[in-house]
Amino acid sequence: MAEWSNWSGSVAATPATVARPRDAQELAGLVSRADKVRVVGAGHSFMPLCATDGLLISMADYQAKVEVAPDRKTVWAPAGWGLDRLTAALWAEGLSLINQGDINPQSLAGATATGTHGTGAELGSLATQACGFRLMGPDGAIVECGPDQHPELYQGQRLSLGLFGVATEIRIHVLPAYHLEERIERRPLAEVAERLDELAAATRHMEFFVFPYSDQVIFKTLHPAEPEGEFQGGTDIDETVFRLVCDLGAAAKGMIPTLQRLIMRMSAKPQRRVGPAYGIFPSERTIRFEEMEYELPRANGMETLKEAMGYIRKKRMPIAFPFEFRLTAGDDIWMSPFNKGPGASISFHQYAKMAWRQEFAEIEAIFQAGEGRPHWAKRHTLTTADVHRLYPKTPDYLAARQAADPQAKFANAHLTELFGIGG
Repeated sequence: MAEWSNWSGSVAATPATVARPRDAQELAGLVSRADKVRVVGAGHSFMPLCATDGLLISMADYQAKVEVAPDRKTVWAPAGWGLDRLTAALWAEGLSLINQGDINPQSLAGATATGTHGTGAELGSLATQACGFRLMGPDGAIVECGPDQHPELYQGQRLSLGLFGVATEIRIHVLPAYHLEERIERRPLAEVAERLDELAAATRHMEFFVFPYSDQVIFKTLHPAEPEGEFQGGTDIDETVFRLVCDLGAAAKGMIPTLQRLIMRMSAKPQRRVGPAYGIFPSERTIRFEEMEYELPRANGMETLKEAMGYIRKKRMPIAFPFEFRLTAGDDIWMSPFNKGPGASISFHQYAKMAWRQEFAEIEAIFQAGEGRPHWAKRHTLTTADVHRLYPKTPDYLAARQAADPQAKFANAHLTELFGIGG
């Protein structure tokens, strides 16, 4: 038995076997002999998506390469590669992902399978970038699917939660390599709320961070730009100062409002840098936290954020981290929380050294009242009835899953309960 835990340390498991297969033959032997299989990437899920007492597979060492299509609009990419490795390899080919989130250790398969996203009013999640999959099924055989090839399997696999098989390669849409200009500045929350549509339309990417006890936001935009010499790395938040603020707040919770207003006063100086897209998108995130994220109809996003902030202030809840507010385009993916149209994403974090369960439960009720649906890999309390109510395509999804994996080899206890598999 091996020990495994996720990035934040809040999810732990004891798999019977942990394996890092290097080729299809080795992977097939492992999968076909196992009773239960889950695949793990960087462990950045806050839900027990990867937890298993069976076989836990990492595809990080799987031997595959980036295959660029003749028209250079798509590539077949190794599913188990981290986005950091993949985006560097794409850049060497003169290509970039259409969009990324603000960290890049996650595997390509994990990011697409959970609907991970960046920000951009007209840009979809990473799942929308995928247009084909090579999957190993429960018998160890590889099947390829796409819009016109095993279409039901493809539709389910687009946001699969790992229930349809082990992805070995994923075909993704790409763009010619591009640079981005990043601008970070402090703005009043009231101004951002009033001008949200205008600010979102002005740049390709827009997001902001706001501490519950501050009326100022850290406002961040990214926009395509011409290169400007050697790229200088950086991050959007000074983690040295922020870590100190978190530790002080954990030790003296009553100081949190004052500390948050102080850190915002220290964030007055605007920042600007230009660099390759794959270097600008991600920021360093080494301070451990727990996270819940809900995707809301765009029209409800700002008012729901204000309501959550007001609730925290009224109850003087000790929340050390800021909210993160992003915009994402709608899509047509069966189990995507953005499949009802353009979305506003609100991420709610808590320092890993501090209590979070009760706080998350109370704020989740506000997000749900705003017609939100959770990010599948972030903390939530959905039941099977909730899933069917929120996702009308659930029966189609489960039928495709049943056809692909009749014995539910790829389902763990969490997903079996969540979807009522076998029930």
